[in-house]
Amino acid sequence: MAKAKSASRPVIVCTSHRGVFFGHAEDTSGDTINLKGAKMAIYWGTTRGVMQLANTGPTSSSKISLPADIEVRGVTSVFEVTAEAAVKWE
Repeated sequence: MAKAKSASRPVIVCTSHRGVFFGHAEDTSGDTINLKGAKMAIYWGTTRGVMQLANTGPTSSSKISLPADIEVRGVTSVFEVTAEAAVKWE
């Protein structure tokens, strides 16, 4: 399987343990992804689900953790994050 490796880009990663993380990743292939400056969505605060976090970013009702560099395991999905949403996450 070819690696999806490129320059670091903003993504949201969901896990089998229902974790939702935003961060910057280079390689998003496989069940483990390294995220730089990762933040966890503790409470989404959206009206349109997790995909709203990728499209427009966290809302004023969202609860977002402080950042850390992490290794996310048990990956179930990866969402590309728009430039608008990335600004709100950061």
